[in-house]
Amino acid sequence: MEMSKRIETLGFVGLGVMGEPMCLNLTKKSRMPVYATDARPDPRNRLGEAGAKPCASIVEVAENADVIFLSLPSIAEVAEVCLGKEGILAANRRTHTVVDMSTSSVKGTRDLADKLRKEGLTLIDAPVARMRQAAWDGTLSIMVGGSTEDFDLVRPFLSHMGSDVTHCGGTGSGQVVKILNNMVVFMTVNALAEALAIGRRAGVDGALLFDVMSKGSADSFALRTPGLKALVPGNFPENTFPTDYAIKDIKLALELAEQGGIDAASAALTYDLLQKTSAAGYAQNYYPAMINLIEADRRSH
Repeated sequence: MEMSKRIETLGFVGLGVMGEPMCLNLTKKSRMPVYATDARPDPRNRLGEAGAKPCASIVEVAENADVIFLSLPSIAEVAEVCLGKEGILAANRRTHTVVDMSTSSVKGTRDLADKLRKEGLTLIDAPVARMRQAAWDGTLSIMVGGSTEDFDLVRPFLSHMGSDVTHCGGTGSGQVVKILNNMVVFMTVNALAEALAIGRRAGVDGALLFDVMSKGSADSFALRTPGLKALVPGNFPENTFPTDYAIKDIKLALELAEQGGIDAASAALTYDLLQKTSAAGYAQNYYPAMINLIEADRRSH
């Protein structure tokens, strides 16, 4: 490994629903100092008690960490953390590599990587999939975009947070795979919500319907998790995977489709339903709340 690519310290920015448990696993398993920050003091304090080194600012993280992992809402926040006046580039930095574990725009990721490269920083995209419990368990699926050398550099650390770490290609490729993964899940949940509404109206119990489907060719993760655990009981809590997050992700997929000249008509229908779900008051609820709009349409006819 080049001297400039030595890794003796790590950093983490963004200690939210997924970021906090990811950082916790990195802290416990890497046996390296992990400098962590978030706008909120509570997760910083909890991670400090678990052995991380809580920091008051991004600049403080960048002054101490060789590699910084980010878990943030979108490319806008990622760019601000990297380029902003109180961001990584503003520090007398030690950092040489930034790993974006957010779900971000492919074009935005590639553009940001070009800007950071000119400043001597490497950006690797490594978005994550699976539920919050997987973040706590360290069993996330992580899709990585970057050179083979970059992937080899950070793979050991990503393996502390995920059980499936896949090199998907060059910069931005991890985002492509993650965005399309989410697109398919949202479309599948849309189909399940329609099937559940139709089945109930025809007099079949929803739990029975999905149980039987899970034993046949309609089985899927979406059926067994958001299907049986959310759609059937009508359980759509906040702080799980909000409708507005789903809208952001499927919009990224539609932008990618447009850039490739693909008419993603089915995905567009799901996007439209999610927008209606948000407008109906479910913006912060778990996105399978879309069934409420489907059943409302049924009742209105």
